[in-house]
Amino acid sequence: MRRQPSLFLLGLLLLKVTTTQAVLGNHPWEEQTWPEILQNFTLPCQLEEISSSSPSESVHALRISDIKVVGAIGNLEMTPDARMILKQQKWTERNQMQTCTQVVTVLSDFIKRFSPSVLPLSCPPVDEALPRVGNEYLRAQARQLVELMKKNKQVNFQDDWKLINVFFNAQSQCLPCPSSQKEGHVTSSMQELTRLLDFFHHEVPKAFVNLVDTSEVGNLSPSHQENGPRDLKGVCECSEDPSQLTSAVQRWYYQNAWEKLLASGRYDTQDTFTVIYQPFLQMNPSLFQDKQPSGHSLNVSSVALALSLWNGMVGPTGRKEELFPEEQGITMKCPTQEHPYLFTYKNSNYLNVSPRRFKEIEVRERTEFQCPDMKPSNVVPTSVHNLRPADIKVIGALGDSITAGNGAGSSPNNVLDVLTQYRGLSWSVGGNENISTVTTLANILREFNPSLTGFSTGTGNQDRANSFLNQAVPGARAEDLPGQARRLVSLMKNDTRISFQEDWKVITLFIGGNDLCDSCSDMVRYSPQNFTGNIGKALDILHEEVPRAFVNLVTILTISTLRELYQEEQVYCPRLILRSLCPCVLQSEDNSTELATLIELNKQYQEATHQLIDSGRYDTKEDFTVVLQPFLEHVPMPKTPEGLPDNSFFAPDCFHFHRKTHARAARALWNNMLEPVGEKTNLVLLENITDLICPSQDQPYFRTYKNSNYTYPTMSTGTTAASPTTAASRPDLNYGSQLECDDRTPSTSFPTSVHALKPADIQVVAAVGDSLTAGNGIGSKPDDLSDVTTQYRGLSYSAGGDASLDSVTTLPNILRKFNRNLTGFAVGVGNADDANAFLNQAVPGAKAEGLMKQIQTLVQKMKDDQRIDFPRDWKMVTVLIGTGDLCDYCTDSNLYSATKFSAHLRDALDFLHKEVPRALVNLVDFMNPIILREVFLGNQDKCPILQASSLCNCLLTVREGSPELIRMKEVINAYHTSIRELVETGRYDTREDFTVILQPFFENTKLAFHLDGSPDVSFFAPDCIHPSQKFHSQLSRALWNNMLEPLGKKMDFLDLAADIPLSCPTQEEPFLRTYRNSNYTYSANPAIENWGSDFLCSEQRSSSKAPTSVHQLRPADIKVVAALGDSLTTAFGAGAKNITNLSTAWRGLSWSIGGDGVLETHTTLPNILKKFNPYIHGFSTGTEKETAGLNVAVAGAVAQDMPSQARELVNRMKNSLEINLEQDWKLITLFVGSNDLCHYCENPESHSVKNYMQSIQQALDIFYKELPRTFINVVEVMELVGLRQIQGEECEAATDSTCPCFGRFLDNSPELQEMKNVNRQFQSGSSLITYSHQYMEREDFAVVVQPFFQNTMVPFDNKGKPDLSFFSVDCFHFSERGQAEMAIALWNNMLEPVGQKQTYNNFTYSRTRVKCPTSDNPYFYTLRNSRLLQQETDKSSRVPYWAVLLAAVGSFVVGVVLVLVLVWRTRKREGRAPVNLASTVF
Repeated sequence: MRRQPSLFLLGLLLLKVTTTQAVLGNHPWEEQTWPEILQNFTLPCQLEEISSSSPSESVHALRISDIKVVGAIGNLEMTPDARMILKQQKWTERNQMQTCTQVVTVLSDFIKRFSPSVLPLSCPPVDEALPRVGNEYLRAQARQLVELMKKNKQVNFQDDWKLINVFFNAQSQCLPCPSSQKEGHVTSSMQELTRLLDFFHHEVPKAFVNLVDTSEVGNLSPSHQENGPRDLKGVCECSEDPSQLTSAVQRWYYQNAWEKLLASGRYDTQDTFTVIYQPFLQMNPSLFQDKQPSGHSLNVSSVALALSLWNGMVGPTGRKEELFPEEQGITMKCPTQEHPYLFTYKNSNYLNVSPRRFKEIEVRERTEFQCPDMKPSNVVPTSVHNLRPADIKVIGALGDSITAGNGAGSSPNNVLDVLTQYRGLSWSVGGNENISTVTTLANILREFNPSLTGFSTGTGNQDRANSFLNQAVPGARAEDLPGQARRLVSLMKNDTRISFQEDWKVITLFIGGNDLCDSCSDMVRYSPQNFTGNIGKALDILHEEVPRAFVNLVTILTISTLRELYQEEQVYCPRLILRSLCPCVLQSEDNSTELATLIELNKQYQEATHQLIDSGRYDTKEDFTVVLQPFLEHVPMPKTPEGLPDNSFFAPDCFHFHRKTHARAARALWNNMLEPVGEKTNLVLLENITDLICPSQDQPYFRTYKNSNYTYPTMSTGTTAASPTTAASRPDLNYGSQLECDDRTPSTSFPTSVHALKPADIQVVAAVGDSLTAGNGIGSKPDDLSDVTTQYRGLSYSAGGDASLDSVTTLPNILRKFNRNLTGFAVGVGNADDANAFLNQAVPGAKAEGLMKQIQTLVQKMKDDQRIDFPRDWKMVTVLIGTGDLCDYCTDSNLYSATKFSAHLRDALDFLHKEVPRALVNLVDFMNPIILREVFLGNQDKCPILQASSLCNCLLTVREGSPELIRMKEVINAYHTSIRELVETGRYDTREDFTVILQPFFENTKLAFHLDGSPDVSFFAPDCIHPSQKFHSQLSRALWNNMLEPLGKKMDFLDLAADIPLSCPTQEEPFLRTYRNSNYTYSANPAIENWGSDFLCSEQRSSSKAPTSVHQLRPADIKVVAALGDSLTTAFGAGAKNITNLSTAWRGLSWSIGGDGVLETHTTLPNILKKFNPYIHGFSTGTEKETAGLNVAVAGAVAQDMPSQARELVNRMKNSLEINLEQDWKLITLFVGSNDLCHYCENPESHSVKNYMQSIQQALDIFYKELPRTFINVVEVMELVGLRQIQGEECEAATDSTCPCFGRFLDNSPELQEMKNVNRQFQSGSSLITYSHQYMEREDFAVVVQPFFQNTMVPFDNKGKPDLSFFSVDCFHFSERGQAEMAIALWNNMLEPVGQKQTYNNFTYSRTRVKCPTSDNPYFYTLRNSRLLQQETDKSSRVPYWAVLLAAVGSFVVGVVLVLVLVWRTRKREGRAPVNLASTVF
C-alpha cells in the first residue's frame, strides 16, 4: 500500500486555538476562527475521481460528497489526568460536550473537502441525573438529535444523507464475568444500545450510523497509559478479579458480538439505512505529543477519534487494524476509484472475505516411547549428579499462563475458551491420560516411574486440588515467582503422598513473556537485573528449603517472532487481544528504536539468566541443582507448507500454546535434560516432531554441570557472558564458612528502633568505597596482573552475593542465612553502573571527596528500585574509604588533610542520615596502608614494585625511618582519630531508626607469614595491594563479628592467619550492637535539635465513609480539634528562655491543641493528627490570641471555669465557616485541676472534690447537648507532690509561691498528707466519668478519661537531679519538651483500651514513642469498643455498674503497682553506670 500524505493532520495539530459554537434548535453552526493553513490545504485525495454528480439512493453506494449533515451523541467522558489539581478534575457536562463537538468539527471539515455544504450539528447535552453505567442517557440524546434535525431549516430531513455517530465506552459496560462467559451471550448494555439503534432505524431516513467504541481514547495520555484500562470488576461487580487476559478476551468478545449482530443484516432491511461498528484502535500517543502549540484547545483524543472515524469509514469493515503505523506518521486514507463509497458490511462482503482460523481436524500426536533401561538406581541416590529418570518421585512447576495451560485444549474458533486453564495438557507438568495421547514431561516420566506424583490434571486454577504442584499463575511475572515457590514448598511439605526429605523432585520454571510484553511501560521494573533477581529469589527459596531437587530453568523464548503472526493479513488472529496482551512487542514498527530496545532486552534476559546459573550459587549442595534448559531461546515461528505463520500451534488468541505446541515443547525439554551442559540444543523447529532420546548406558543420568564435566564460565562485564575458561581463571568457591547459629528468626514484631535490630530484620544491603569494596582483583590468578582491573563485585567482603556462604564468605551471604529475601548485593563482575553491581556503588580509585556522589547514587537507586520498600525496609550500608587519600597525601597535604578527609566523610554520612530511613551504617576503619610496605619489602621478587608504587607512591617509595614516613604515620593516626571523633559526636544518633557504628577491626592488621618470614602474598591480588578472595573472606568474618560485639569492646585488629569462626547472636543479646544496646556513652552527648517525633505508622486511612458511631472513629476521621483548661493548655512559658517572657502563652506548642510546624519538629496532638488528615481545623498557632483557634483555655483557670469555656467553645464552632457542625467529627481535650489543688488548702469548700466533679460534668453536659459527633478526652489531674523536689538556682519561682498547698508544708506533715489524699480523690472522681451512663445514650458521643498523669513521675538527669529541661523557667509549667511528652502520652492513651491504659508517664526522650493504630484496632478506644460494656439495645442488659467501677479501681491499682516496680528497678540501677535519664515517683 502506498503511503498516504500526512500533512493535513499535521497542519491541524499545528494550528492555533479554534473556537466553535453551536446552538441547538434552528441556529446555524458558527465557525469563528478556522485557521488559514487548514482553509488553504490541498486534500491528498483526487476529488474528480471519487465525486458524483447525483446523490446516491443506496447507503451501500454512499459517497462522502453525498453527506449533508453530521451529528453525534454519546459518552465521550475522558477520565481526568491524575496529575491535575482538584479543581481541574471536575469533569463536567461541558467537557464531554466540548470533546464531542471537537470530533464533529474535525470530521465535518474532512467532509467539507467533498461536500462544502455539509452541516455539523452540536452534540446534545447530557442529563447529569441519568446514570452513566449503561446507555440509558443515550436514548434521551437520540430523541434530542432527531428533533434538532427535524426542526433545523437547513436540513431536509427526508432527503438529506446524514452521518450519525453514536459514541459509547465498552469499558463502562457490564461484560460477562469470566465464570459466566458463553458464546452468544448478549449483555443488558448491548440490548440498550440495540433499542437505541432501533429508534434511529425507525425514525431517521437516509442515515449512515457509526457505532463508535471509545474505550481506548482515554489511553492516549501518558497518565492513562500508566493506569491502564478501567478494572471490569469495579464496573460489573464480578466476584472474580479479571486478569489482563480476561479483560482482553472480554473486550474482544464484546466487539465480536457487535460485529456479528450488525453484519447479520438487522439494520440493512432498508436500502437507506445501515449501522457500522467502528472500534477506536489505540495508537502511539507520541505521534500527537509535542505537536500542539501552548494554549491549543483541540484535544488530542478529539483529533485522533475524528481521524479514526474517517479512516474507518473508508476502510473495509471487519478488518480495521491500527490506524497510524509509526513509520508512516499520521496518515489519512482516501476513497479510491475502485471503491469510492463508504464501506458497509454489505459492500465489503464482510461474511465472505473475513479471514477465519484454519478449521483443520485436530489430530492428536501419538507417542510411542521405550528405552532399553528404564529402571531406577539400585540404591536411592544421594547426589543430584547421579539421578536417573526413574528415580524421580515428584514433579512440579512454576510460571505463567503457558505452564497453566491457558487455551491448550480450546477448539480453533473458541476464543473465550482461552480463559480455561488446561493444566492436564501443560508441557512441563500436565498428566492427562498417558503418553500415547498426551505428550508432557510428566507423562514421559510416568513411563519410567508410574508412581510419579505432583502432576496436574483436567482444568482449573492453581488452587484446585487437581492442579496439585502446578502452581503457575496466568499473567504472572518474574516478581511473582517467590510467592509461587513458597506455595509449592508448602504443598510438598504438607502432602502425605510426598516424603519431602527422601523423594527426588523435578521442578520446572518458565517465566518472562509477560515481563517482556509490558517492559516498555516501566523499564526499571522490568530490567534484566530485576528479572533475574526475582528468579533468583524463587530459586533461593527452593535451594534453601527443598532437599533432593533437580530444577529446570527454561530460558525465555525470542518473543519478537510473535510479530510475524500478528502482521500476516492472510492468517486470522484476534489482534485486539494480541495488542492488549503484548503491546510492547506488537505496537512498535519494524526497524524502530522501540523494537530494537525490546529485542536487546530479550537477549539480556537470556544472558542474565545464564549468568545467574553460571555463578554456581545453586551448586553448593550435593542434592540440589538448577540446570538451564535453552531449547526455546531461538525457536522460530512455525510455518505452514505455504510459508505462512501456522496458527494451529497456538490457542485461538494466537498468543498461548495449543496442545500441539505443548507436546513439542515437552519433547524438547526432555531431550534438553539428557543433553550435556554446554552442548544443549537452543533452537527447536516446532513444525518437526522430535524423537524422544533415551538415557545412554554410559550416561543414564539427567545431565548437570558436574556429570557433564562442565566448568562455569567467568563473566566478563555487566550483562554479557564470556566464553568458558579454565578452572584456574575462576574465583575460588572454597572460601566458605559455617554458621552455627540456632536462632535465625527476625523480630516477632517489625522493629522501629535501630537499637532492637536483629540480623534477620535486614532486608537491604549496600556498600560504598574504593577498589577494595569494588572487588578489584579478588578472583585474579596469581600471575595475571592485568586482571586486577576486573571488579569482582560478587566476591566483595561487604556487598558480594556470589554463590552462597557454603563456598563464598561475604557479609550478604552471612545475612542471607538469616533472611533469604535479602536484596541489594552484587553478583559477578563489572563496574558500578552495571545492573549486577546493584547497591555496591564503590568506585575504584575513589577518595573521600567522591564519597558524596556514590552516596547520592546509592540513595537514588534504593528509592527507584521496585524490590526495595524504601521507607519501610531496614538497610545495612557499609562505608570504607581512606586508603586512597593517604596514598596521595604527599602530593597535596592540604587537599588530603585529616580535616578535609573528615569533612568529606561527614558530608556523605550527613546525607545518608538525612535521606535514608531505617538504616544501620557500618563505618569500617580503613586498612592501615603501612602493611603494604611490609608486603612489598618482604616480596620484592614477586610484587610489581614499579606499578604498585604509582598507586601508593607516598608510602611505598619512601625510606624506612625517613621524616616522610614518620609524617605519614602521624597522618594515618590523625585519619583514624578523625573517624572516631566524628562518630563519637553522636550526630548520627538523633533518630531512633538510624545509627552509624564504627567497626574498627581493620585498624590494625597482622599479616600472615611463611616459615621463611616472608609475608604470604596469597592474601593479595597479583599487584600485592588489593586483597584477594582469601583476604576478603577474613574481612567478612571480622566485620560480622565486630557487628555483634558491643561498643567499647570491639576487636580493633585483624589477624589474617587466624581461624576466625563466625559469631552468633545470643538469646540475651540478639541485636546488632549499637551505642544504646551496648550501654555505651559517647564522649560528647549528641545535640538534640528539637522535640519532634518520627511518624512510623502505615495504617493512615480514614473510614471508607464518615462513621456514624464514635466507637468506630479512626484518627483520619477527625476534622476538628479543640481544648479547654488552664495554663498548661495555653502552654504558659513553654518557649520561655527567661522570666521576662514566662507569661507568654505559646499556644502553638500546646500539647493538646498546638499546631506550630510539623510533627518532626514539634510534637503535639494536632501535629500527630495532621499525619492522618492534613486538613484538620481548630489548632492553635503562635502566641497571639487571634491565632488561638479553638483553644479556649485560660491561664489560672479552675474547674468552675469549665462550663463558661465550654459555652465559648461551642459558640466558636457554630460561628466557624470552616466547620460543618453536624457532619465533622470533633476531638476535644479537657484538662484542669492543678490550680484547684494548689489552692485547695486556702478554700477547701470552693475547691472541693464535689465542686470539681460538678463543674466538669456541667461542661460535658453542654457538649453533650450542643455538639454532634464528638470524642472528648478528660485528662486526669497530675500528682503535684513531686513538684516539691524541683528546685534550684535555675528556678525563677519557688514551689511554695506557684503551688502553695503543696509547697509550704513540711515533709510527712498531716497537711501534706491530706493534700495527697485530696489529689487522689480528684483523680478517682474524674476516672469514673468514662463509666457514666449519662454520656452513653448517643451513638456519636463519648467521653474517655485518659489517666497517664495518674502516677506522675518527675524526670531525673544522669546526675540524679530533676531534669529541668522538661520545665519552664519557673520550674512549674512545662517547657516545649514537657509539652511534647504530654502529647505523646495523651495520644498513646487514646490508642489503649479502657481498663488497660498506661497510668504513668515515663519521661524518656525518644522520637519513636508515638504509637500507631493497627489494622486489627484502627479506632480510638471507648468503653464500648474496649469490650468492657456489652453493646445491647436493651438497657436492662448493661454491665452492672459495680463491675465497671471495679474495672476502674483495678486499673488504678495496676498503675500504682507499675509505678512502684519502676521505682524499684530505678533504684536497683543506682550502683551501675549512670543512664541519660532516670526518674522516680512521688
